[in-house]
Amino acid sequence: MNNQQSSESKGFVGNLKNGIWLFGISSWLFGITDRSIASFADGYLSALDLTQLFTAATFFVAWLFLKPTTNA
Repeated sequence: MNNQQSSESKGFVGNLKNGIWLFGISSWLFGITDRSIASFADGYLSALDLTQLFTAATFFVAWLFLKPTTNA
């Protein structure tokens, strides 16, 4: 009985991690898209715009590397 509960809780935690990771991907994509639209809205890119886009893209790539592993 205890082994079954442990298995269920591991499954729940695994699903929770994957859900948070997928939500993070959508959040980062929204943020990058928002920054891109705001940067190109005035017709030119400033150094600050490029810095913000580069930072957001770097954090997005780092988030991709944080994908949770499955413990089978």
